[in-house]
Amino acid sequence: MSIELLGWGPDLAHAFSLLLSQSSLPLVPGRVVRQERGLLTVQTSERAFLSRPSGRLLHQAPSAEALPTIGDWVALIPPSGEGEALLHSLLPRRSVLMRREAGSEREGQLIAANLDVVFLVTGLDGNFNLRRIERALTIAWNSGATPVVVLSKADLHADVSALLLEVEALAQGAPVLALSALEGTGLEELRAQLPAGKTGALLGSSGVGKSTLVNRLLDEARLATQPVRPDDNRGRHTTTHRELFVLPHGGLLIDGPGMRELGLWGEEEGLSQAFSDVLAMAADCRFSDCSHRREPGCAVRAAVEAGGLSSERLESFEKLLREQAYQARQSSSAAQREQKRLERNLTLAGGQHSRAKRRRD
Repeated sequence: MSIELLGWGPDLAHAFSLLLSQSSLPLVPGRVVRQERGLLTVQTSERAFLSRPSGRLLHQAPSAEALPTIGDWVALIPPSGEGEALLHSLLPRRSVLMRREAGSEREGQLIAANLDVVFLVTGLDGNFNLRRIERALTIAWNSGATPVVVLSKADLHADVSALLLEVEALAQGAPVLALSALEGTGLEELRAQLPAGKTGALLGSSGVGKSTLVNRLLDEARLATQPVRPDDNRGRHTTTHRELFVLPHGGLLIDGPGMRELGLWGEEEGLSQAFSDVLAMAADCRFSDCSHRREPGCAVRAAVEAGGLSSERLESFEKLLREQAYQARQSSSAAQREQKRLERNLTLAGGQHSRAKRRRD
C-alpha cells in the first residue's frame, strides 16, 4: 500500500528526513493502523508489521501520552525475518484525541492521533443525551480536530428535524448530521466531511451504530455488530480493538470500542469552544468575576430568565468547568510529586557519587 493513501504528505516527509539526518539506523516511516491490547500494527509502503516500542522510546517518554497510538506516524526498524518491527520514534502529531482514564483522576487515555475530524456518534434511541453531546464536543474541540455530531439511527425517530435544530443550537458551529446506516440515508453528507486523505475517528458509546456505519461506508460487512440490549437500550461491547480503515472514496476512518465514560482531559480550549455562547454572554456581566448566581448585572442569568439560554446548558457548563479545574489540580499535584521524586533521586545519586569519590581519594 502506498503510504500516501494513508495521509502521508510533505510535512511528514520533511520531519522524517530530519530524523534520518540525525540517526544512522535503517528507519522507514509507517502509520499505526491497528491497536489491540498493547499490540500495534504499522503499515509501511512495503507491508504491515506487528510492532512494539523500543526500550529507548519507552524510557524517554515523559508519560503514556508520548507513546504510539492508533493514527500515529512512526519511524520503525523492520525485522530481518518475520519478527516484530521496533518503533524508534514518533513523528510530530497534528492532533491527539484523549479522555481521562476511566476510574482514574490523574491519568489520560489516548484514543487516536493525527485526526482531521472527530465524528461524535449518538443514537436517536435511548442513547440520545444533550449533556453527553456537550461533553463530547468539549473533548473533540480539545483534540485539535474538528468535531461533527452524527445522529445515527434516524429511522427510529419520528421528528429528526426537531432534534437537528436542538443539537445545532448547542453545537456552536460544528456540523450536525442525521443518518440511518440501516436505510443508507445521510451517508453522502458524512463522506463529504471526510475527503480523500483526511482522517476521522468515531467516538460514541456502545450500541450507537459505529460498526454498522463503518460496514456501510466500506460497502462490506467487515466488522461484527450486535443489537442493543432490549431491556435498557444499552449496547454490547462488540469491537475490542481500534482500527484505521481506508474507505472506497479515499477517506480514512478509525473505529474503536464504545465509551460510556468521557472524562475531560487537557486544556481549557475545548470548553471555551464548546460553550462559546455562554462565554460571550458572560463577557457582558457587570463583574468580571461573576459567578452567575446572585450578582447584579449578570448577563448570563438574564439570558436564562429571558429564555435565550437554558438552565440545563448553564448547569452543564458549570459542571464541566468544575471537573476541568479539579482535573487540572490533580494533574498539577501529580506532576509536583513526580518532580520531587526526580529531585530526590538526583540528590541520592549525587550523594552516592560523592561517597564513592571520597573512598577513591
